[in-house]
Amino acid sequence: MEVLSLTVNGEDIEAEIHPGTTLQKFLHDTLGLTGTKEGCGEGLCGACTVMIDGKAVKSCIILALQAQGKNIRTIEGLANGEVLDAVQESFMENGAFQCGYCTPGMIMASKSFLDETQNPTETDIRHALSGNLCRCTGYHKIVKAVLAASNK
Repeated sequence: MEVLSLTVNGEDIEAEIHPGTTLQKFLHDTLGLTGTKEGCGEGLCGACTVMIDGKAVKSCIILALQAQGKNIRTIEGLANGEVLDAVQESFMENGAFQCGYCTPGMIMASKSFLDETQNPTETDIRHALSGNLCRCTGYHKIVKAVLAASNK
């Protein structure tokens, strides 16, 4: 067992974990942050996307110990109390989800992208989200939601 110390959604966390535990498993199974989904377990689908120090990462291919001392933000930590983040709000307003499985990862990837990019084009958004798969929506409403959030 190893000791992991990090900050998750503004809360300092210290836990003993097995060295082979992925960040996704730690967040989902140990901390109960169920918005961080495992889809493929290979970093291909994006359902597990979280932000580490402000950058979107696929948490299923990162060992939790690699996040030692880092600041992790999950979908559960995106809203400010009852006030949704602009990306969350825009996803709701634009109906940018169906089954919802990919939605947390899609929102986290979008948030990270918008934090770094001003005035994105539809092509920019499609490129930025190319690592996040959705099998339900066809992406049109997702791209529309991200574009709308960029203007808030």
